[in-house]
Amino acid sequence: MKVFVVLLSIVAFPLWAQNPLPDTLAIPLTDTLNVIDEADTVEMMPVFPADVEFIPGDDTPELLSDRLLCIQQYIPLTYNTTVHGFIDYFTVRNRDYTRAMQRKKDLYFPLFEKYLEKYNLPDELKYLSIIESGLNPRAVSRARAVGLWQFMPGTGRYFGLQTDWYIDDRMDPEKSTEAACRYLKQLHTIFGDWELALAAYNSGPGTVRKAVRKSGYKKSFWEVYPHLPRETRAYVPQFIAIIYAMNYAEHHNMLETVREEFPPYDTLAVNHHLHLGTLAKLTGTCLEDLQKLNPAIRHNIIPGNGKTYTVKIPIYAKTNLDSNRVAILDSAMRVGKKESAVMMYASAPANGAATVYKVAPGDVLGGIALRFNVSVGALKEWNNLTSNTIYAGQKLYVYAPAQQIAKKTIEPILLSPDTKTYIVQPGDTLWDISRKAGLTVEKIKSLNNLKNNNLQPGQKLIVG
Repeated sequence: MKVFVVLLSIVAFPLWAQNPLPDTLAIPLTDTLNVIDEADTVEMMPVFPADVEFIPGDDTPELLSDRLLCIQQYIPLTYNTTVHGFIDYFTVRNRDYTRAMQRKKDLYFPLFEKYLEKYNLPDELKYLSIIESGLNPRAVSRARAVGLWQFMPGTGRYFGLQTDWYIDDRMDPEKSTEAACRYLKQLHTIFGDWELALAAYNSGPGTVRKAVRKSGYKKSFWEVYPHLPRETRAYVPQFIAIIYAMNYAEHHNMLETVREEFPPYDTLAVNHHLHLGTLAKLTGTCLEDLQKLNPAIRHNIIPGNGKTYTVKIPIYAKTNLDSNRVAILDSAMRVGKKESAVMMYASAPANGAATVYKVAPGDVLGGIALRFNVSVGALKEWNNLTSNTIYAGQKLYVYAPAQQIAKKTIEPILLSPDTKTYIVQPGDTLWDISRKAGLTVEKIKSLNNLKNNNLQPGQKLIVG
């Protein structure tokens, strides 16, 4: 019997894709996988030594295509050679990763399912977090995207996810999942197609719209595919492949019956400084359990800033806490208070108290930097910006010395009552807005003092 083995080549797969993810770092899969032509196949006999795990390898394209159709719901699960390559990756070459996802899925899938149902979204979107973060709520990419759903700082703030030295809402499973559902629903409204919406989740709606235009306004992902960035071309096939691998694990001899789970927990409302290490020690629990239950707490400290935070605490630890509540909380409130303040201020810019500036229509980052006599680079660093794009109403922190700020007069731009404005929506481009407003792109840029074509959702533009 002749067996033909398809040779596959992977271009620069990141290390996390070759091994189970570590707890502290996850980099999403980023590269396409190319299938070599049948002429390059090699004839060989299968050999399975006794100490090597049996890996089924007789799945024909027809069988894989049929299996995908059997589990397809609302999102198309297209089969082609690219998808086949990623199926091979998740079921053969990195089987351990798929197994790890099976063990972890019960930690977060019930939460994902709850919010997907709330927003009337396809249930299969729950698998997207596997591609984004490996189901790691503390995952951080090289591009500084964070959390289960890999929100960048700007997109996170737009959907209500706040970040400071103490707390990062992008690492909060519940808050970030709801934000991801809102974003995905918005993207589907823009494109009317789930595959294009997924592509936009990866690279941004503007990038996908540009690819659609280049394709001659084709309507499907696979028609637009050649015009998308390399990473985005791989994104949807990975999503399809991981759905296949998770649903047909048993057929590939990699079914996992063991499941990771959270310890039973209760909640504690905290509106004062709280040191988690001390709380763990005095309640007889381990700090790792508190960290696992509360991934959004960045430095094991709840700030005493007047806000109320909900802390999850194992049931047995809550019982111990209730037995001596006053003494335990008093100790946890005192420990690390000064040290955390020192660390927070040490990580902040060292050139003066922060002044909050609210971006006005027509503002550009360079103009604001000039007003405060600071550099654009400093403004971007202080406000965690990855580009020069800002939008009206955005709050920027400026750490120029107070006396320097006092010398600068910041006068708001006054608009006449009949001035027309437009609020930028996700996916909007200047070209789209120019058609709606009946103005040229250059006229809109002139009216708003724009130096480039970058726009930010929520930005207010003068269009008349």
